[in-house]
Amino acid sequence: MAAAMYGVRSFFFSAVIVILFASRFGDATAADRGYIKYKDPKVAVEERVEDLLIRMTLPEKLGQMCQIDRFNFSITRPTDIFTKYMIGSVLSNPFDTGKNISERILDINVMKKLSLSTRLGIPLLYALDAVHGHSTFIDATIFPHNVGLGATRDPQLVKKIGAITAQEVRATGVAQVFAPCVAVCRDPRWGRCYESYSEDPAVVNMMTESIIDGLQGNAPYLADPKINVAGCAKHFVGDGGTINGINENNTVADNATLFGIHMPPFEIAVKKGIASIMASYSSLNGVKMHANRAMITDYLKNTLKFQGFVISDWFGIDRITPIPKSNYTYSIEASINAGIDMVMVPWEYKEYLAELTKLVNGGYIPMSRIDDAVRRILRVKFSIGLFENSLADEKLATPEFGSEAHREVGREAVRKSMVLLKNGKTDADKIVPLPKKVKKIVVAGRHANNMGWQCGGFTLTWQGFNGTGEDIPANKKFGFPTGKTRGTTILEAIQKAVDPTTEVVYVEEPNQDTAKLHADAAYTIVVVGETPYAETRGDSPTLGIADPGPDTLRLTCGNGMKCLVILVTGRPLVMEPYLDMIDALAVAWLPGTEGQGVADVLFGDHPFTGTLPRTWMKHVVQLPMNVGDEYYDPLYPFGYGIKT
Repeated sequence: MAAAMYGVRSFFFSAVIVILFASRFGDATAADRGYIKYKDPKVAVEERVEDLLIRMTLPEKLGQMCQIDRFNFSITRPTDIFTKYMIGSVLSNPFDTGKNISERILDINVMKKLSLSTRLGIPLLYALDAVHGHSTFIDATIFPHNVGLGATRDPQLVKKIGAITAQEVRATGVAQVFAPCVAVCRDPRWGRCYESYSEDPAVVNMMTESIIDGLQGNAPYLADPKINVAGCAKHFVGDGGTINGINENNTVADNATLFGIHMPPFEIAVKKGIASIMASYSSLNGVKMHANRAMITDYLKNTLKFQGFVISDWFGIDRITPIPKSNYTYSIEASINAGIDMVMVPWEYKEYLAELTKLVNGGYIPMSRIDDAVRRILRVKFSIGLFENSLADEKLATPEFGSEAHREVGREAVRKSMVLLKNGKTDADKIVPLPKKVKKIVVAGRHANNMGWQCGGFTLTWQGFNGTGEDIPANKKFGFPTGKTRGTTILEAIQKAVDPTTEVVYVEEPNQDTAKLHADAAYTIVVVGETPYAETRGDSPTLGIADPGPDTLRLTCGNGMKCLVILVTGRPLVMEPYLDMIDALAVAWLPGTEGQGVADVLFGDHPFTGTLPRTWMKHVVQLPMNVGDEYYDPLYPFGYGIKT
């Protein structure tokens, strides 16, 4: 039945496209059918851009400046989104998880064909979040979040991860990703801190250069449209320095802080030819970044000579006003005049285009600003080959998608990101590496066997998921099926790593009797940490271990059991109250799907080599505290990590 329906839908929409082309071009003149410069791939990009730009009407230009959510469109209910409103870009939001590769490509190609059927045939740019692999797509390889990659200090590994991410994204027909995040997180209370490679701009700079090379192919905009994707550096600028680490808050920064800490990764991204840059929700010295002309136009475009386009964040222009969208006309005017080129609407595109048209016709937004925005968008579309390779090709969905070779790189990233913070209560009683062949070991804690929790936010859904991914509420809401997320949990990795004669007992939630029942265990591995979150929902004033983690620690390590604690977390947590009861402590960050990398270093198959990308505080009252500060008194300093 599914195959039959697929065939019917393909036939129906092929017919729709033929009719659209016939109706649009059936009465074309000989001149229209003749040579058109912007359609000639041998012509220089800038000449093609200018030739196309002078042919465009105002509605065609404004359509290019609008990005909408793909759920506005259904291939079973064709609309005039592309043929009337001429929308230039579509994104899949982080809930769009329930399609296989063939279905995704079918959807995208129907939309692209509708775009190509318009008078000028300007191809659609399709984009999505891919912040740690193709992380919203089932069965993709999910890598550690950026904070873990920062712990590796391995730029070549990060470049490989970027290349694999690009290849898996391309396999689903998508040309652009909203990555990398190049924020320099200066306060771990921030809910997006795991998206930052480090508190140190030198580490962020190094990883920014490498990940862009991997995604875009070490070339401006794109090296190969078959295997690379256009990147988007985010969020411009200073979102990692907000007051008290509150998401979307104000960053107060003098020039030394702004240009010495927060700006350098964007300068590198511009030099690497990043295709686009996303504005931050946050403010800089009281000015909303989506309305900050001094930074977007005067510095980014005019001083740094950025040639790509600047895109808003999700509903980003709405949030310029204290009450979102309370003065939408002002928000549009302020953001476009500040230098935003493409607006992520994502739903009310008709209202946005109507208001934008009035503002242009009324002289509040000059045509020179519109032409600059459209010129930048077209430059990227030409440069990444969309005019020659617009349609998604299912042949690119090779067996490499989520392959064992890709997962092996993920596993390497996990083991290199692991940081050993404590190994024995004294130098004489080191317990890592752990012996594989013993009578019995106990693995305790909910985090040990939860794929969603070890992947963290921005995995399958915006806020992440609990369990295996088989029961995601968003998929139920939209009627999407999804399967079990492929990968290895930390518990499964331990079970695979130990000797076949070793009994592994899993205790999800220890109680008062756990220590007595398993007194014959050689040691206990306790896995605790944070539950998934993203953005504002992750802001934490306490940085405590999630329940029932504290009880799990007290009922295992605190009851005389020899224990090694593994933290699954996107940032440092308050650990000083538990240190005396812990024999060894390691942080796995948010490792993604390849939990086998955790076992690789626990049992000595590979050494611990990771070092802290962030300062580990004793108490939250010390925050913000970063390496180089005058009053620097950490529990574990930046760069710390015991090697084995």
